Amino acid sequence: MIRADLHIHSCLSPCGDDEMTPFDLVGLAKLNGLDLIALTDHNSAKNCRAAAAAAAEYEMGFIPGIEVNTSEDIHCVCVFPGLDEAEAFGEEIYATMPPIKNEPAIFGNQIWYEPDGTPHEEERLLLSACGYSILDLPELCAKYGGICWPAHVDRETNGMLAALGTWPPDLLVRAAEIRFIMPPEVPDGLHIIQSSDAHRPEDLPEEGYPLRLNEPTFEALKAWIET
Repeated sequence: MIRADLHIHSCLSPCGDDEMTPFDLVGLAKLNGLDLIALTDHNSAKNCRAAAAAAAEYEMGFIPGIEVNTSEDIHCVCVFPGLDEAEAFGEEIYATMPPIKNEPAIFGNQIWYEPDGTPHEEERLLLSACGYSILDLPELCAKYGGICWPAHVDRETNGMLAALGTWPPDLLVRAAEIRFIMPPEVPDGLHIIQSSDAHRPEDLPEEGYPLRLNEPTFEALKAWIET
């Protein structure tokens, strides 16, 4: 059994606390006893490379990811086998977003770090909806070797069930994420992933959420989801 959290935000997400640097959040996850985490900032993977470097130092499983804000403004977790794939996917998502400048006083800072600790400020607002529908994402993720699932389907804000009122029969995913409660609209046969959607240090779970994986890797996660 692997102790995991596959939905965590860093200080790159404007709604994320500035203390959630990629280095600190990995260290906190390690202290909490997690074996595997995924970093899933809104519409960008720019902090994944620094987080991956920190995870390697802590000998901790790490999966690069993105929480996509779809054209319907539904949140969807997308994860990838490597940094290059996650960053290339992120660039494709970023290219479809409106060129709205972030206003930190309103939305929050958007800070990303190089692995050596050099900080940068992302100027485009990352909370905007991209140009891809949630129905587009499974195929788009697969183009980069990744997989995806709708995020926090039990939540009113930006949850798929709240936005659409139903589970689309043509949504080609094999998993769904919940925060706390299993909605009755979730189809049978899906793998259920519980995650924290952490935005602050205190949101990170103690010991994580159990996943029946053989090892803390993307490959093991994909194999489990696709069974």
